[in-house]
Amino acid sequence: MRITEIYASVQGETQYTGLPCTLVRTTGCDLRCGYCDTAYAFYGGKDMTLDEIVAEVRRLGAPLVLLTGGEPMLQREIVALSERLLADGYRVMIETSGAHPVDVLPAEVIRIVDVKTPASGESHRIRWEVLDGLRPRDAIKFVVTDERDYQWAAEVIRGRDLAGRAEILISPVHGRLDPRELVGWMLRDRLPARLTLQLHKYIWGADAQGV
Repeated sequence: MRITEIYASVQGETQYTGLPCTLVRTTGCDLRCGYCDTAYAFYGGKDMTLDEIVAEVRRLGAPLVLLTGGEPMLQREIVALSERLLADGYRVMIETSGAHPVDVLPAEVIRIVDVKTPASGESHRIRWEVLDGLRPRDAIKFVVTDERDYQWAAEVIRGRDLAGRAEILISPVHGRLDPRELVGWMLRDRLPARLTLQLHKYIWGADAQGV
């Protein structure tokens, strides 16, 4: 597999925020979101075998593992890696754009689907059928830059009855949208969603990598 980095931190922006977690960041993505904060994972990285990846996850020791990117669903070995980690007793999550089917993954893998909002420039790439297969333990995430993005997300959440399907997460783009504004809109509209902030950026700073 092509891997950009593997490191231990706390989970920063899912329903498991704050829990110790090992992040396995794959290299390569077929989207170019306008607010992407991990463009360094588009290229480069290094080839690692499944044995090497699992050994590093074991060395780091966190019981929770997030497969992220880049776009991890582009990696041919992602299913095999998930199976290996589950067999070793880890709780495994994957963060994906929703532009690729996830039903090939083991059922035990927690899916976090990041639905791209209009400001990303990639909102047309979502495969809505991916959301149809999600379960209450999974999550649907929206990252918003302004009220236009927020209104779009709110219409999708309500129009597709997503709150009854999976955990709904909504997050402001760090440094571009004041979280207080987003909270105000959520309370005003009684939006059935959980606010998430990128916790790692508040701890280590917006530009830190490997944390």
